[in-house]
Amino acid sequence: MSLIKRKQLGLIKNDPWLKPYAEAIEGRYDYFLYKKNQLTKGMSLSDFASGYLYFGLHKQKKGWVFREWAPNATKIFLIGDFNCWQEDEKYALKAIGNGNWELYLQDDDIKHGDLYKLKITWEGGSGERIPAWCQRVVQDEQTKIFSAQVWNPSDKYQFKVKRFKPQKNPLLIYECHIGMASESEKVATYEEFRVNILPRIVEAGYNCIQIMAIQEHPYYGSFGYHVSSFFAASSRFGTPDELKHLIDDAHANGISVVMDIIHSHSVKNENEGLGNFDGTPYQYFHTGERRVHPAWDSYCFNYEKPSVLHFLLSNCKYWLDEYRFDGFRFDGVTSMIYRNHGLGQDFNGYQDYYNLNQDGDAICYLTLANELIHEVNPNAITIAEEMSGMPGLAAKIKDGGMGFDYRMAMGIPDFWIKYLKEVKDEDWKAGHIFWEMTNRRVDEKTISYAESHDQALVGDKTLIFRLIDSDMYWHMRKGDETYMVSRGIALHKIIRLVTATTINGGYLNFMGNEFGHPEWIDFPREGNGWSYKYARRQWSLRDDKSLNYEYLAEFDKAMLHLMKSEKKFQELPIEKLWDNEGDQVVAYRRGDLVFVLNFNGQKSFTDYGILVTPGSYQIVLNTDDKAFGGFGFVDNSIRHFTQISHLDDKGWLKLYLPSRTALVLKELD
Repeated sequence: MSLIKRKQLGLIKNDPWLKPYAEAIEGRYDYFLYKKNQLTKGMSLSDFASGYLYFGLHKQKKGWVFREWAPNATKIFLIGDFNCWQEDEKYALKAIGNGNWELYLQDDDIKHGDLYKLKITWEGGSGERIPAWCQRVVQDEQTKIFSAQVWNPSDKYQFKVKRFKPQKNPLLIYECHIGMASESEKVATYEEFRVNILPRIVEAGYNCIQIMAIQEHPYYGSFGYHVSSFFAASSRFGTPDELKHLIDDAHANGISVVMDIIHSHSVKNENEGLGNFDGTPYQYFHTGERRVHPAWDSYCFNYEKPSVLHFLLSNCKYWLDEYRFDGFRFDGVTSMIYRNHGLGQDFNGYQDYYNLNQDGDAICYLTLANELIHEVNPNAITIAEEMSGMPGLAAKIKDGGMGFDYRMAMGIPDFWIKYLKEVKDEDWKAGHIFWEMTNRRVDEKTISYAESHDQALVGDKTLIFRLIDSDMYWHMRKGDETYMVSRGIALHKIIRLVTATTINGGYLNFMGNEFGHPEWIDFPREGNGWSYKYARRQWSLRDDKSLNYEYLAEFDKAMLHLMKSEKKFQELPIEKLWDNEGDQVVAYRRGDLVFVLNFNGQKSFTDYGILVTPGSYQIVLNTDDKAFGGFGFVDNSIRHFTQISHLDDKGWLKLYLPSRTALVLKELD
């Protein structure tokens, strides 16, 4: 039974189908309140989540202080460049209670740039460890060994933008990876991204960048998902100050910066990560069967332990406070909230969300994290990568939800892949496509996307490659298009348009896909000879005006401009106006905009009638425009007047709809 008597939670009130599970939902909410009170003991969550200011290495007015949590340790030494990596009593930490250890040093005992580690001894063994709370980790180019590094430059970066409020109307996310952002076959840097790529994002019209692989990870090819040092920005891309400069410049250009944060698991490495940190397997992680993730070969956090919650919540606040990130995209939420990690499971009904397979502590942690993040920054953005569809993920905490601002609409890219692989062009159902784009919970905002980095990884194909295949290599030059190229370009634009313009929250695109980047993503590994050929972005293709990539990029820019031109576009109701399965035509309306999509690959239609509000309409976006690589069959300058219909409140809007073309018209005053 619920611990607290209250009015019916909003989550249940808004969805009557959840009433049979009211006790479980209320129980989760009560457990969140209990855990919050247990942790904070009257203080704020923000005050509680300030461990990064206490643990780790910190410069004081006089000298240094270092602290670490290692409850199973019997001895700890700080070893590094300053003592020839030897155990020295001068650098011995003292136990101060509750599993915490402490060391005070003089100013000249260590200096900026020194490398260091911990030598931890426990009953029956010892090992060198990188401090769990350290904020800077580097890798030796020759030995490939990772070490912590003292980071205290005399000219620390000073943020120029003091206050920044993200634009969310709508939220247009450019998902990116710093290392693969260069065209050169190498690991690119924060500075190169700031100078070369950020201006491209500004020019393209996106108002948010979502950066992957920020937290330090030992294996580059993990895409940043096997994190070892949670408080350290990956040094393979540059310095902390260079990352801060990048974020500051993004803010100066009106662009928010969201970070992919990995709290769903941790790399198993002991020398680099948290594995067996103090000689125990359970310091941060589960024991027994729940310790190792069966699919990811990584360790799973024990979200019940207060010290683990302190570590992870402090990690959230740290990135907001120290680097001024504007929020997070939480990776692997499905894996966190289900005891079986959602593996091999179909979620066919509400009973699958309330059957004791859920990890109540993980759900509680995510709720605490969202409350904390919005307490630190009320304008912060939180996004959940979750594929099961659990209700309440992006509902308000006070309503019984977990408090995310958005959830990823992961079914949409899966739908597009399945459709392109399995359904012939002549069998495409325009109404079904529209239903898939708009099938979501009305009380939760989502991030829609046609493809992210997942669809571009080696072993899969990007949308453009599925549409055009090998003709991309030989026939993307303007004037040399084959049927496959023309078809692919036309459908790529329509797929993007219907995905982006049916959002109820935001839209996401992965770096380069806006211009149809032709290559998959494959990081350097033994199987490809450690090549960087496919771990980069070929910007020269987009810049070459003799190639069709320019057309796709220009259409993407025009589409985003149209969406931003309408006030709170994502909140405008979506009204389906027309759905003709035989013609493969669907039309819908948002505010003053009317969208008419002809997916038919064989037929163009003249004087095609759509019932709309009587008045006059002007084409404001046309996928068949020559400026976007189309044939230019439609005259955009024509003003369209509705004709009388049998319905008093509707008129016939008669249009010419070329094959595989979408038109967007605006009702005029």
